[in-house]
Amino acid sequence: MPGPGPTIADIARAAEVSTATVSHALNGTGRLGEGTRRRVRETAAALGYGAHRGPRTRTLGVAVTTYAGSAWDFAGVAYFSRLLTAATSAAHAHGYALTTLPADRGAEPLWHTLAVDGMLLLDSPDGDRVLRALRARGLPVVFDGRPTDPRPDDVWVDNDHAATTREVLDHLAASGARRIALHSGYGHEFYTGAVTSAYAQWCAEHGRRARVVVFDPEDAAGRAFDAAFAAPDRPDAVYSVYDPGGRQVLAAAARHGIRTPRDLLLVCASEDPAYETSDPSVTTVTLRPERIAVTAVSALVTLIESGHVESPGQRTVAAGLRVRASSLPPDMY
Repeated sequence: MPGPGPTIADIARAAEVSTATVSHALNGTGRLGEGTRRRVRETAAALGYGAHRGPRTRTLGVAVTTYAGSAWDFAGVAYFSRLLTAATSAAHAHGYALTTLPADRGAEPLWHTLAVDGMLLLDSPDGDRVLRALRARGLPVVFDGRPTDPRPDDVWVDNDHAATTREVLDHLAASGARRIALHSGYGHEFYTGAVTSAYAQWCAEHGRRARVVVFDPEDAAGRAFDAAFAAPDRPDAVYSVYDPGGRQVLAAAARHGIRTPRDLLLVCASEDPAYETSDPSVTTVTLRPERIAVTAVSALVTLIESGHVESPGQRTVAAGLRVRASSLPPDMY
């Protein structure tokens, strides 16, 4: 049986450079001279790096690469937790194990050497270092969320974020909202851009002022809303597109004496069941992570076992609006 192929350590020895230099050269990062970068890549090609992955391992890998390099607990976010659980079950149903990669920078060597047959990437951002490493190895990849620069044969599973955003805004407008703010603008993955663009277009079509309040995952008190909530024309509704955002909005509203839903309507994109039992209960958008996981794993297994999939591009999973008290007209609450 053939071996697993060369590692970045093998390339470093052959090129007489450090493993860090090899990583930078293969990923297109770091401050390397063009001659060094070319020599490392030629050495990698000569050794067959990425050209042969060895025998099938019956293992899939999954990585959340939105903020790859930062040590953040994505498994503590309800969306990712539910998707990973469903992806594990789906992989097992196909006879594969599933390995979840940590997000911190210390895991970077794994991107080059992990013994998997293919990878599922979640929320791949622009300039994704993990994706570059996987492509250099020739590993099959399927995405949760549209990659920022898809290739013709790429496969991804996603929601229709433009349609979902319009549904949320139409719902808030029907409940009486006239000054709807968007709580967004943090990530650099396709999701954030698609929602923000759809919001701006909806506001332009309806003659509404677009107001984006930038989300900060550390802003538990919702201080980002202080200026907006203190203004004479303060928002009378907020659509928050990240899981903790709804709690941040409620905290800021309470501090400013703003009642929900009497003074402020709220919708949050989240899978957290706590929003259903909060006071008031919060209207949420579910992106249906379980369906996304099953669809993505199935596509990845097909890609691994047949070498291609029919009709590459997006597989669309419909999101769902779960209406609760926080977005209903005040006279209905």
